Amino acid sequence: MSDPISEYLRWKQQGQDLRSNAKQAIEVRFRELLSEAVHLAEEYKSDFGKALTPPPIVTAFRYKVGVKRPATKGAPKKAAAPAPVVKLDPAIAALAKRLAGAKAKLEAAKVAGTPTKNLEDKVYELEDDLRLAQSVS
Repeated sequence: MSDPISEYLRWKQQGQDLRSNAKQAIEVRFRELLSEAVHLAEEYKSDFGKALTPPPIVTAFRYKVGVKRPATKGAPKKAAAPAPVVKLDPAIAALAKRLAGAKAKLEAAKVAGTPTKNLEDKVYELEDDLRLAQSVS
């Protein structure tokens, strides 16, 4: 008959080994699933032009898009002539900058699945202010 203490210690060691193996397997599977989700999100955006929104329970899904350089064939293309410089009113430029930031926040909120009503209102107000400022000048 075996000693209950040694049997218990052997059982405990087997449990720890199983736990560490399960932990590693879960981490690997989690990374595989996230990689697949990133691939699907990139494919969806390239095919349909919109970001794929995760379910509301997911609070953050961020990934770095790999830099893709276009393949160059033959001689490099000549640079286009620089566009004429148009001087904007500083107030209009500031409104345009605020509008761009508000639109970026709105898109981020849509992707995150958070409420967007306040951000949509802010974008609408800034667009209205910008139209008004451009019509005055």
